[in-house]
Amino acid sequence: MAKIVDEFLKEPRIAYFSMEIGIQSNIPTYSGGLGVLAGDTIKSAADLKLPMVAVTLLTKKGYFRQDIDAYGRQHELPDDFNPSDFMTQLPERVSISIEGRDVFICGWLYIVRSETGGSVPIIFLDTDLSENTEQDRQITQYLYGGDNAYRFKQEMVLGIGGTRLLYEIGFLIKKFHMNEGHSSLLTVELLRMYKKDIEEVWDERLVWNAEKVRSLCVFTTHTPVSAGHDKFSYDLVKNIFTEPVPLSVLQEYSGSEQLNMTKLALNLSNYVNGVAKKHGEVSKSMFPGYEIHAITNGVHSYTWTSEPFKQLFNKYFPGWANEPAMLVRVERIPADEIWEAHQKAKRNLIDYINRETNVELNYDTFTIGFARRATAYKRADLLFQDIKRLCKIGEGRIQIVYGGKAHPKDEQGKQLIQKIHEIKEKIKDKIKIVYVKNYNMDIALKIVSGVDIWLNTPLRPLEASGTSGMKASHNGVPNFSVLDGWWLEGHIEGCTGWSIGPVDISADPNKDAEDLYYKLEKIILPLYYKDRENWIKVMQNAISKNAYFFNSHRMMRRYVTEAYIR
Repeated sequence: MAKIVDEFLKEPRIAYFSMEIGIQSNIPTYSGGLGVLAGDTIKSAADLKLPMVAVTLLTKKGYFRQDIDAYGRQHELPDDFNPSDFMTQLPERVSISIEGRDVFICGWLYIVRSETGGSVPIIFLDTDLSENTEQDRQITQYLYGGDNAYRFKQEMVLGIGGTRLLYEIGFLIKKFHMNEGHSSLLTVELLRMYKKDIEEVWDERLVWNAEKVRSLCVFTTHTPVSAGHDKFSYDLVKNIFTEPVPLSVLQEYSGSEQLNMTKLALNLSNYVNGVAKKHGEVSKSMFPGYEIHAITNGVHSYTWTSEPFKQLFNKYFPGWANEPAMLVRVERIPADEIWEAHQKAKRNLIDYINRETNVELNYDTFTIGFARRATAYKRADLLFQDIKRLCKIGEGRIQIVYGGKAHPKDEQGKQLIQKIHEIKEKIKDKIKIVYVKNYNMDIALKIVSGVDIWLNTPLRPLEASGTSGMKASHNGVPNFSVLDGWWLEGHIEGCTGWSIGPVDISADPNKDAEDLYYKLEKIILPLYYKDRENWIKVMQNAISKNAYFFNSHRMMRRYVTEAYIR
C-alpha cells in the first residue's frame, strides 16, 4: 500500500533541521524570528520546487500565549494545539538512548504546498507516546521550556532522533542543513552511521569518518550574542547521553571543557554562514580560524505582503510572488495607488487595535511601529530616553504601536514591557501608545503593513540580521533603524529610510537618541505631513530597493549555489 510520504521518497533531498518552525499562527511551534525564518525558507523551497524535507519538534503546548495585565506585567499561558487538526501522524518509530532508557519518537507530517506545484514535507517530532515514561513523554511538549537537562534531551531528539526517523521513513538525504546549533547532534549520529569498520587501529579517532560527515553538513549560525550559543556541562551530558558514541568523540569536536553545540556544528560542516554581511564578520571574530560565509536573510514575499499590496502587485506584476525581483520596477505603479494600498493596510491595523484595546488610534496620525522579541539589547525604550522632548516633537502628531513577547525567564525583557506600559499611561493625553499582546504571525503582518515607519533600535552589533524590517519594506513602509544587521545593506539615507546614530559599535545611547529625535522632528515628520509626493517616493524605494532583494527566494537560490551543491 502506498505511503502518504511516497511522493517525497523518489529523489535525494536537503534535510533542513530547526528547533522551531513558524508556518502559521495557529500552529504555535515557533517563538519568533528564527522559527518564522525557517517557515519562510520552507515556503520558498516549495515555490522554487527545491527537494527539501524539514525536521522540527512538535511542541504541543507551544511557546506561550501572552497576556498583559493592567499593570503591564506579562503572564505566560499554555498555547496548546491539536496536531491532528493540521497534520498526519506517521506509523514509523525510532528510539534514542536517554539516561539509559529507550525513548521512542514518532513523526507528524505537514506538507507545505505551493501554487507552483512544488511541495516540502515537514516532520514534527513527538515523544508523547504510550511506550515512553511520563517524563519522556514531556520532552517535546514545550518550546524553550525547562532546564538545561530538558533542553539537552530536546536537542538529542531533534538531531539524533530526527536523523534516524528520516532514514526509517525512507528519505534519501544529500545534505543536512542545521538552522542554528540546536540540531548539531545530528553530526554525532552521522559519525556513528559512517563509522569505519576497522578492527585494529592505533588511534580510535581514525574510525570516525569526520570528512564524510563534513561533506554532508551545512550550518547557519544566527546569533552574535555569546549566551545564545547552547553549551552543556559534561557532567550533565554523561548522565543523559547514553548513545554508543564515546564522550571523547564529543569532546574532540565540541570542546574539551563543555559541549558547545555551535563548535560541534562548525567542526563538522563543510559550509558555514552568518545571516548578514556584518554578522558574518562578527561570527569570524567570535570563532577565529573558521571559514564563515554570509548569506543575508530574506522573507517570504507572498506571506509578508498585505492584501492591499498583493492586489496592487498582482495588477502590475503578474507572477511577482515567485519572482520578487520584479518589484524593482515599482515606479510603474502610480503614486496614488501605492498611497491608497497603504491606507487600507493602516485602517486594517487601527480598526483591529481599536477593537481589541481602549486606545483609540487615528487613521490620519503618523504611526510608528516597534514589534519584536522583548529583550534588553533590542532597546524598545530608546524612544523614551527624553520623554519631554518626545512629547514636544510628537504631541498630536505621532502614535506608537508596540508588540512582542519576553522569554519567561527574561526578567529584564518583562521589565521593558512594564516600563512601556507605565510611560503609555503617563503620556496618554499627549501621545497614544498601545502594546499589542500575544504578538504572533497574524498580528505581525497587520503591524508591519499598517504603520507608517518601522523603528529598530538594537545595540550594535547584536542584531545578526533582523527580518521584520524586510517585511515592512514589502508593504512600502520605510525603516528607521540603527545601522546593524541587514539594514547596513538595505539603507540609503533618505531614500529607503533613515539611520539612527553612526555605524560605530561603541556609539553612545544618548547620541542614538539625539539622532532619533532630530530626524523624527526635522526630517521625517515634515516629509510625511507636508510633502506626500516625496514621502511616497521613499515608500516606493523601500519596495524597489529593499523588498525586491531581501526576500527568501533570493536567499534560497544562494543556498543552492553556494552551500547545497558543493
